[in-house]
Amino acid sequence: FFDRDMRTMSRLLRLIPTRSSIEMVRQQQQHRIFGNGCNYFSTSSALAANKVSTVLDFRSDTVTKPTTEMRQAMASAEVGDDVMREDPTVNTLEKMAATLFGKEAALFVASGSMGNGISIATHCQRRDELICGEKSHIFNYEVGNSSSLFGVTMYPLQNGSDGTISIDKIAQAIRPVDVHCTHTRLVCLENTQNICGGTVLPMDYVNSVRTLCDSHGISLHLDGARVGNAAVYLNMSPADVVRPFDSVNVCLSKGLGAPVGSIIAGSEEFINTARHIRKLLGGGMRQAGVLAAAGIMALDHLPNLKYDHDNAIRLATNLATLPEHIVVDPSSVQTNMVMFEFNSEKLGYTMEEGIMALKKVGVLVGGAYQPGMIRAVLHRDISRSDVDDACERIKSALDALASSKN
Repeated sequence: FFDRDMRTMSRLLRLIPTRSSIEMVRQQQQHRIFGNGCNYFSTSSALAANKVSTVLDFRSDTVTKPTTEMRQAMASAEVGDDVMREDPTVNTLEKMAATLFGKEAALFVASGSMGNGISIATHCQRRDELICGEKSHIFNYEVGNSSSLFGVTMYPLQNGSDGTISIDKIAQAIRPVDVHCTHTRLVCLENTQNICGGTVLPMDYVNSVRTLCDSHGISLHLDGARVGNAAVYLNMSPADVVRPFDSVNVCLSKGLGAPVGSIIAGSEEFINTARHIRKLLGGGMRQAGVLAAAGIMALDHLPNLKYDHDNAIRLATNLATLPEHIVVDPSSVQTNMVMFEFNSEKLGYTMEEGIMALKKVGVLVGGAYQPGMIRAVLHRDISRSDVDDACERIKSALDALASSKN
């Protein structure tokens, strides 16, 4: 019996993930998303080896640092217990956000994934279904929280290159009232659309989806992580962009400088339920005014996102002057993202080698979400002169890489 028990224990121990096996899975996931050799998370080794002093980080608009003024506001923030609704700075942020986005109430949450998950759980019950885009952040990059945590299935539909989902396809995906079927409760749109390169949904399209949802008694949620960019592009107020939606999730740390946090907004009833679900997830924060102070300054920065859009166009235009190395369409740039490709086959180097060559000269970009594509994201920590500097470094690095292959 002892030998049998030991063999059983040995088999069980082999099922427990070791640190090395977890690291291997992480590397495999990273390879799947960003390509071999494109280490999205680590930059120090390549930069140190080449003695680069100034790093220009275009990997994401989540890399922004709090400004000195933001840090001072955080340090001096008046605080209380937010779970008891007694943190004055959090209350100010939530009232400010509700007004800005034209909703009755708002709720401060820890992250965008939490905000979307709470919104889905507020609209839906277990066994319900939501419709979203196959390229949506909700479907691809939030660990399937709507299904794994809340029992809400996702019905992903094809996104067009502009981020839209066919109205007819949405209508066809709505489940009939049938004992065999789940209940369609929610449609989720994303604006701007990340995987499609920061594209903005046209308001006529959004209003058509709203009409369809109304005709079927379905709610409409916006993953508006970068809805401020959409508002700037459309030259509309955030409230007008968000008006057709029952709820919205807005990220405070994407290009706006806040170190953490998102806002969800909707009706008073919606937010009351959402607050309860936030607590369920362990998201009830105490003296959170320290973080909310940064969120207030982040929302004040929304109109300045146009500066990032201008820099994105400048970057794309400059990159287009390097046709021997780079394929890019400046006219496709709408907001703060530039999608481009290397002329890898022509020049004899891979996308991963090109990204690594840029990293060595202190220009960080990310492998995009489409095969062969690279994404550069502009944000408040990248200036106009930084864009010009980056383009000079890119040309030099790719010239050297191409020469080494010949």
